[in-house]
Amino acid sequence: MESTSTSSGAQQHAGGHGSRPRPNRAHQGLGHALHGERVPVIHYAPLNKGVGFTGAERSALRVRGLLPPRPVALSVLVANALAQLREIERPLDKYVFLQSLFDYDEALFFRLLMDNVTEIMPLVYTPVVGLACQNYSKIYRKTRGLFLSIHDQGSIAEVVAQWPQRDVRVIVVTDGERILGLGDLGCNGMGIPVGKLMLYTACAGVDPRYCLPVVIDVGTENEKNLADPLYIGNQHRRVRGPRYDAFVEECLMALDRRFNHPLIQFEDFGNNNAFRLLEHYKPRICTFNDDIEGTASVALAGVLATTRITKRPLDRELFLFSGAGEAGLGIAELICAALHESCGVALEEARRRCWFVDSRGLVVRSRLPQLAEHKKKFAHEHAPCRTLLEAIDALKPTALVGVSGVGGVFSREVIERMAALNERPVIFALSNPTSHAECTAEEAYRFSGGRAIFASGSPFDPVELDGKTFVPGQGNNSYIFPAVGFAVMAVQAKHVSEQMFLVAARALADTVAEADLAAGLVYPPLHSIRAVSLEVAEAVAAQAYREGVCGVQRPSNLRAFLQRAMYEPRHDPPRSRL
Repeated sequence: MESTSTSSGAQQHAGGHGSRPRPNRAHQGLGHALHGERVPVIHYAPLNKGVGFTGAERSALRVRGLLPPRPVALSVLVANALAQLREIERPLDKYVFLQSLFDYDEALFFRLLMDNVTEIMPLVYTPVVGLACQNYSKIYRKTRGLFLSIHDQGSIAEVVAQWPQRDVRVIVVTDGERILGLGDLGCNGMGIPVGKLMLYTACAGVDPRYCLPVVIDVGTENEKNLADPLYIGNQHRRVRGPRYDAFVEECLMALDRRFNHPLIQFEDFGNNNAFRLLEHYKPRICTFNDDIEGTASVALAGVLATTRITKRPLDRELFLFSGAGEAGLGIAELICAALHESCGVALEEARRRCWFVDSRGLVVRSRLPQLAEHKKKFAHEHAPCRTLLEAIDALKPTALVGVSGVGGVFSREVIERMAALNERPVIFALSNPTSHAECTAEEAYRFSGGRAIFASGSPFDPVELDGKTFVPGQGNNSYIFPAVGFAVMAVQAKHVSEQMFLVAARALADTVAEADLAAGLVYPPLHSIRAVSLEVAEAVAAQAYREGVCGVQRPSNLRAFLQRAMYEPRHDPPRSRL
């Protein structure tokens, strides 16, 4: 597979929205400029190879003497970094080590991550990224993105223009109000965009040069952050209402104009803003919300895979959701779209296959005056149920989907009741991080007598029960959003549609082998995620061409076109990436 550093042809066309003249990167050949002085390339992570520079390169780049004399191969550096990582005990210290490696040598970092993705992904994203965000102000070392402050309102275009890379194609943006299941972390939420973009590269091959993490900082309601002298964000209550909306508008339009219509992914906005911002900006910019649409796609893929185990068609399923926020509503909407398109079920009837329990009980029509707008279409006629267990008894669901962020809400009694109602109960505990999962894998298998079809948002170890090994599937959004984003970038799609997430879910479900299903997995093994991402990306790109929203002519071989566009971390000669 060719890397973006050396490939041409299709590579020259893949990855933007509209005409994209290549920026002049000649200043990076011998270093980059700082106050008129040349800074050696060893201080620039995208091009640095450290002791991996050959003797000839050291002479050409004028770094001879700035490094130990003996060149070391990338494979040896990866083995050394992995050995060092494994010697570190605390997960947060592992995270800091990996971030430091990323800041020093991007190719080394991504080679390490991609070659050991099952072991290292949990350290750069869920579950450890949650711990990192909670401590982000304490472990902050180096800027990796843009911090757009409400106090710069009116001059955001000037702030955005200070980002040194002009060729930005994928942006992940958060306002930090709902970080995983941890709540409002404010500016400390920057760990989420940083981590998401690392997965764009590791899973789907988006060149890290084209990625930009962004925090929109309007304050925080987190009392700990408001009192912490180390907190790096705006230390006041959140700005809300019209001023918030105007600031978000200014930020998004400045990013869209500066970087020539990049893909902008919304991430971890609060429920009150997530739905309306997505609805408002979807027709205007190239955007999607991973919490709503990415989670929906990966969950639907898991559901489709379960039907191959239960032999029960999708239109025979009845879903009960614990939690009625962005993730749950997004999953339900995409399930309804699949029921409508694949099974011919009318949308209103499809919605009646999806029920929700929130903090006040079953979402029913008698509660309509008190319900948030996004819940109303799933408020069905039914007697009130105060608890999840009451709702299970009343509705007799075949699938229980946890998106509540409340750890342990799937109690022993809940799981046993699902197992009493179903020969193979579907139990998805999708909340992150691990401490907020609705139940553990062991609880799901043990309390169901080994009959549950289980998946979770964060990883769980295999479970031994009655002489049988159960391998829990991880419904990780990394199976979906990197591939969708890569496909959109590669074919220069102007918009991201619901249909793209629907075909992504089907493509992901199709990658689950029969042997995986036999072991209880409803997702492919994480170590295969690069190959899986190519399958998903091809399906999404093909859908974009069917919708007529692409900015480049369809290549004769779409798969080969995408493969050529995928970044491959190597210690190439520095000038080959200019």
